[in-house]
Amino acid sequence: MELRSAQWYAGQDRNAYIHRAWMRRGTPDSAFQGRPQIAIANTASDLTPCNAHLTEVAGAVAKGVYEAGGIPLEIPVVSLGETNMRPTAMLWRNMAAMAAEEMFRANPVDGVVLLGGCDKTIPSLLMAAASVDLPAVVVPGGPMLTGTFRGVPLGCGTDVWRLSEEVRAGTLSQEQFTRSESAMIRSRGHCNTMGTASTMALVAEALGTVVPGIAGTPAPDSRLLEAAHGTGNLAVELVHQDRRPSTVLGNGSFHNAIVALAAIGGSTNAVVHLLAIAGRLGIDLTLDDFDRIGSHVPLLVDLQPAGRFLMEDFHRAGGLLAVLREVRDLLDPDALTVTGRPLVDHLDDAPIWDPEVIRTRAEPLIAEGGIAVLRGNLAPSGALIKPAAASPHLLKHRGRAVVFDSIEDFHARIDDPDLDVDADSVLVLRGCGPKGYPGMPEVSNMPLPKKLLEQGVRDMVRVCDGRMSGTAYGTVVLHVAPEAAAGGPLARVRTGDVIVLDVEARLIEVDVPAEELAQRTPNRDGFAAPRRGWERLYIDHVTQADTGADLDFLIGSSGSDVTRESH
Repeated sequence: MELRSAQWYAGQDRNAYIHRAWMRRGTPDSAFQGRPQIAIANTASDLTPCNAHLTEVAGAVAKGVYEAGGIPLEIPVVSLGETNMRPTAMLWRNMAAMAAEEMFRANPVDGVVLLGGCDKTIPSLLMAAASVDLPAVVVPGGPMLTGTFRGVPLGCGTDVWRLSEEVRAGTLSQEQFTRSESAMIRSRGHCNTMGTASTMALVAEALGTVVPGIAGTPAPDSRLLEAAHGTGNLAVELVHQDRRPSTVLGNGSFHNAIVALAAIGGSTNAVVHLLAIAGRLGIDLTLDDFDRIGSHVPLLVDLQPAGRFLMEDFHRAGGLLAVLREVRDLLDPDALTVTGRPLVDHLDDAPIWDPEVIRTRAEPLIAEGGIAVLRGNLAPSGALIKPAAASPHLLKHRGRAVVFDSIEDFHARIDDPDLDVDADSVLVLRGCGPKGYPGMPEVSNMPLPKKLLEQGVRDMVRVCDGRMSGTAYGTVVLHVAPEAAAGGPLARVRTGDVIVLDVEARLIEVDVPAEELAQRTPNRDGFAAPRRGWERLYIDHVTQADTGADLDFLIGSSGSDVTRESH
């Protein structure tokens, strides 16, 4: 087969001369003669600390590429750090995907290795790879090692939320809380809970885009470098076999990803990312598929935030393949992976080494652990709840709404001792969807009122059109669609309205007559109104959460063809 890069390097004309000469810089002639050019998309950045080690991983990939006869070419791509970026890293997921897609298409490369770790980096790279449709494979950066504080393991994110609430409740001193800070992040790598970063690495493997058995390898583990080297070998094979996203990923791939998401107790954020990736491939994936396929899958992984253990334990206990072996009958047997073989073919030798961390099918952590999709007059296009992270006694609930028009309004009033709120109230936060914030931030797991924390309350029903961290927990209804800023019913809810939640019935409603709700003037306080730049483009074109919150003009694949020369 003729390599795509030959369009730049083959021949003796002036343009071929320019392309070769500027890339030569000590490179031998053989580099331009039939050897696959493999881009290593590196999201390493000092401002994305969870990905900072990926340059070392890229070096291992490069050795594998060169060993297999390819030419490795490291390319920096937009890196999104979840903890520091304002107003939210989700605002730039689509921009990162668009930039990576254009760079892959514009340059003389035949295949790509995608290096990601922190929450948005793997989704954005997979969206890009799906759109440009060059042979592609993911190497997840891996979770950090477990840190401890006062002799107790700390879960990244999950224990931030827990400990901060204890400070507000008066059961933990500010000094002790601050001391835990240096113990929280023990090593390189992303969060060690089953947050979004861990979830997306594992889901990417179930999807078929990671070499089976690699996702979940801790970042400091030398076996990650060994796996990266092998993935570099595979990247060259992908080019020779013309094995690209459109030939690997199909409906069955997303079926398997949804089963895996439920079995590991993964983050609700995976839903919006999988919907966006499917949209780039032209695969008709909907919210209903997550409920139909995943809601009755047993939760087998006892990891924070739904359980006790952390990612280092998960890897030691057998990892994703051990989990999938337990639910093998629920998987699509024909869905392929980047190896060219079906996912199920990799499950024969995948024992569970610690049944406390990874439960057997006969003794699950929760019999039905998947994400539930709710509908009703409050969320006509759907909303999500993660029952495994919720309080069982709140999964069927009626309560009086306490409404906040923005995150600023929430912070200003939540600890007001005169706030009319009790343990049965439902906290409602709006203006946090894709358009309203903008970017759909992780604010849905609202901190509880201080006066209720002091009374011993540790969970309440919360409703929001934003997202929450995959490391978070609680009875939170989120991703409400349409969002308030897009004219959704959430904009018409008032303090004092009764909110009805019934997870078993898949219902989220406001108990207000339809005629009255329709006649109310929608609230528009606190919605974003940028005048220029990316935020303006984003607000004008972003879709709603139920379809992946992608930009409307980026849905679908454009392929890798570039017909015009640069000179």
